Amino acid sequence: MSIKTTIGHMIKCSLDKIESLDNIEENKIIVEIPNKKENGDYSTNIALTLTKQLHKPPMEIAKEIANNIEKKDIIEEIKIASPGFINFYLKKDYLLEQINIILNQKKDYGRNNIGAGKKVNIEFVSANPTGILHIGHGRGATYGDNLARIMTFSGFDITKEYYINDAGNQMNNLGISIKERYKQLCGLPCNLPENGYHGKEIITLAQSIYDRYKETKLDNDIEFFKQQGLEKLLARIKKDLDRYRVNFNIFTSEQSLYDKCLVDDVLNQLRNSDNCYIKEDALWLKTSSYGDEKDRVLIKSDGNYTYLTPDIAYHIDKINRGYDELIDVLGSDHHGYINRLKAALIILGKNSNILDIKILQMVRLIKDGEELKLSKRTGKTITLMDLVDEIGVNATRYFFSSHSLDTSMDLNIDLALKQSNENPVYYIEYANARICSILKNYKKKIIQHDKYTTLNSEETYTILNKLSDFQDVVISASLRKEPHLIANYVYDLASTFHSFYAKEKMITEDELATSERMNLLLAIQIVIQNALDLLGIIPREEM
Repeated sequence: MSIKTTIGHMIKCSLDKIESLDNIEENKIIVEIPNKKENGDYSTNIALTLTKQLHKPPMEIAKEIANNIEKKDIIEEIKIASPGFINFYLKKDYLLEQINIILNQKKDYGRNNIGAGKKVNIEFVSANPTGILHIGHGRGATYGDNLARIMTFSGFDITKEYYINDAGNQMNNLGISIKERYKQLCGLPCNLPENGYHGKEIITLAQSIYDRYKETKLDNDIEFFKQQGLEKLLARIKKDLDRYRVNFNIFTSEQSLYDKCLVDDVLNQLRNSDNCYIKEDALWLKTSSYGDEKDRVLIKSDGNYTYLTPDIAYHIDKINRGYDELIDVLGSDHHGYINRLKAALIILGKNSNILDIKILQMVRLIKDGEELKLSKRTGKTITLMDLVDEIGVNATRYFFSSHSLDTSMDLNIDLALKQSNENPVYYIEYANARICSILKNYKKKIIQHDKYTTLNSEETYTILNKLSDFQDVVISASLRKEPHLIANYVYDLASTFHSFYAKEKMITEDELATSERMNLLLAIQIVIQNALDLLGIIPREEM
């Protein structure tokens, strides 16, 4: 049990002893690390939240709660601070014990089982196989992969899924675009459709077909060119994702939903629900009756399905596969999709709360103080691999990881390339490399100690507090689905380490003091690397 959880449980037990107080759920009790060290190692404002219910001043409530708490093995002292905070000071021996706990658990330190028994499907990236991954896809890939890593670390049974939009008009336009470029290579006029694809990769695809078949495919229909494009572009997407350290458990084809008659089955169920009607020769679904701002079209007047129709079938298929929760990571242009999809699930008798749609916001690349818009590869958009080539996988993943998904962000390329403490990625990696160097220079076997007697500075206890907080940060990031909490944590840990290193000499003539510090350094390294692994970052050992 983590320290925050332990203290939260102690507060809960104290509250249960107060008469006339309604039951307070333990997960509603907020325990935080104060910004100022003098306010304790941990603090709670629970007394302030109970003033109206108990009709007492918060300071009086705080004293009553504190008096009911048994200090046990971890609490040295409890103090009350105005206007009603309860501050907890931990026993130093307890903090020192965390060193051996970390050394023994190694890569499992921070792992927990809060998600045990819960199956979760995370669908992310799912870029149309009509082009190359751009930076928006990169941000979604970072979030989805990080969330999967963190939730797996917390005991959830995670499936990472990529939905391939290989049916519909966009694929036909892809086939037409490739064929027109192919015709151009054969010396014929190129007439790209208005909704065609103009990227350099389309020309490359057409060239590969021409190199292999010369002019023999001029009479082939669009299906041939569409399949050529699908196979090669999807292979390119998978290759780029692999380089970006992202992989998937399942790739689900939209076309397969039609082939298995899942789309028709769902349409029949919707029709039979009395929630469909015909208007202007189109089939509409009464989503406005279930929380959507207006009704939505399922089948257009020309007989073609809208994007919503197969998407409903896809989500029903996922639910039928036995998942307890579905997490979709979608682009900012999909915000209106949330209510219409949830409404459809309700109409089909499903629990719409099973679906959690995360909307990622826009990314701007900044270089030389200006927004970067053009790509040397496509002439239109910045590809993910353009960015990776420029600043590396580690920096790309960290900068995307460090911002909450629901906020727009600027990624400063100049900052990401700086070899200084201003660059957060460099700062964190330098902490890891510095520890590696010290441990290498130590040249002796690290031996654990039953007691640590020379680690008694305030800087030491500060860093031990930060190390022990990792377990709670992992739990919070998992439950709140906010991987940026891990990114912020590991930056703070690196900063705390650098401050500790600046004030304490690591290797001295005192063998005991040196040995104990090597234990602490190894514990710090383990936690840094565990945190970075949850972000898909492989730190350098030398810089």
